[in-house]
Amino acid sequence: MDFNLSEEHIMIRDAAREFAQTELLPGVIERDNKQEFPDELVRKMGDLGFMGIMVDPKYGGSGMDTLSYVLIMEELSKIDASASVIVSVNNSLVCYGIEAYGTEAQKEKYLTKLATGESIGAFCLSEPEAGSDATSQKTTALDKGDHYLINGTKNWITSGGRADVYLVIAQTDRDKGSHGINAFIVEKGTEGFHIGPKEDKLGIRGSDTHTLQFNDVKVPKENRIGDDGFGFRFAMKTLSGGRIGIAAQALGIAQGAYELALKYSKERKAFGTEICNHQAIAFKLADMYTDIAAARHLVMKAAWDKDQGNNYDMSSAMAKLYASKVAMEHTVEAVQIHGGNGFVKEYHVERLMRDAKITQIYEGTSEIQKIVISRSIIRD
Repeated sequence: MDFNLSEEHIMIRDAAREFAQTELLPGVIERDNKQEFPDELVRKMGDLGFMGIMVDPKYGGSGMDTLSYVLIMEELSKIDASASVIVSVNNSLVCYGIEAYGTEAQKEKYLTKLATGESIGAFCLSEPEAGSDATSQKTTALDKGDHYLINGTKNWITSGGRADVYLVIAQTDRDKGSHGINAFIVEKGTEGFHIGPKEDKLGIRGSDTHTLQFNDVKVPKENRIGDDGFGFRFAMKTLSGGRIGIAAQALGIAQGAYELALKYSKERKAFGTEICNHQAIAFKLADMYTDIAAARHLVMKAAWDKDQGNNYDMSSAMAKLYASKVAMEHTVEAVQIHGGNGFVKEYHVERLMRDAKITQIYEGTSEIQKIVISRSIIRD
């Protein structure tokens, strides 16, 4: 085992760190207050190759590995989880889904723009009654010969109002259950496709989250991904990689909160000394540092599994489960270390605490991760 990053990985991490500090940090509080989507920053992230990190360069991507991806995600998430989730969905779910399972024509038409940030992608699986229970798709896609007609509702869609390309999961044959589900590429502006109001969220408020309506949306047959009935497997395989991205996001949120708490504890004095010298605070910092290190190892192991071509369903589930738990617990502790200052926006930790919660929910709740892990244990 080698726990050292290569020179290339260190350069990638440092480039992401510099971008986060110089570009994301200024205005991050204002964007959160105004629920403002970072359009210009997304374009800059595209220029840096962050929107297509793992995509083959022949399709406009950066051609990096999964470890590079999690390093970038951690650094972005330390500062702005709203920006990092845009990167995560575009990379893990949309670009990966099309590159791994799409046709050459689909890659040429859609992937090249998604990988450079010229287009933004959205992944449409969740519904009002089909979040964790992804097999219960109420959105339908009726086969009309040379096209499908899609009807239904999708909600909690990241980049829902800003995306140009949507991967939509829909039921074609209900009698076949999960084998009757398909995945489709739907373009913004297609007749009958309507974007609902933006959600007013607790955290990741700069991320653009919407409900989507499909009313007799006509999608050509060539926009189906994979064979007929492949949609559910497509969603599950894609989400396994997506969990690595969200685990890295949770790791970054936790690390960002820890760094702020450590810095504050060395500056703030109480009872005649810096508060880091009081055991009550020092032990909190020790717990934070240890748990974050453990989360990082799980995240990097999942990334390594994916890069090695190993099955990463279980390792990605463990990474997301644990990293999101650490993020939630230790952002709360970071607020506590800041005392009253932690409760106000200018110190950043209250935003990180709010952002942390969603990492336990989206791309599979913590309960779903436990199902994935327990089934893998029992099966083995």
